[in-house]
Amino acid sequence: MKQITLRGSWVIRAPRDSVYAIMSDFERMPQRFPKVAHSLQIIAQAGNTLRIAAEAKSFGTVIPVAMTTVLHPPKGYISDNVNEKLGTFGHEEFLMEEIPEGTRINYTYAVTIRNWWLGVVATPLLKWYALRFWKRAVIDTLKNMLEPPQR
Repeated sequence: MKQITLRGSWVIRAPRDSVYAIMSDFERMPQRFPKVAHSLQIIAQAGNTLRIAAEAKSFGTVIPVAMTTVLHPPKGYISDNVNEKLGTFGHEEFLMEEIPEGTRINYTYAVTIRNWWLGVVATPLLKWYALRFWKRAVIDTLKNMLEPPQR
């Protein structure tokens, strides 16, 4: 098995509560972030724990993902994501902290790839491309939605 961990940290000039309201509304993610989310449906909820049936967009294809997500209001969420089709398991942390400039987002995605051939093919793409793409598809979209225009 191959494990790859991606990490990023960004600042958004907006209140943490505003970022949390968008990022914790999973069923609206396909409308807000269409480059990475095809569909999401909450199939069960117990307190702050959500079970989500999702179809994610990854490298130009739609893949089914079973998500178990724990909301940590107003700090963010932690999610364990399984794709049986590709044999991958992901542990995602989207956690925020308030700072004088707005909100710092600390993002971690650790993916375990069970299929050795997929690990060989996917490792360079994940290491080089995945986080850059996610930043453009999610973080830059959040900035466009929430940050005041620069003069």
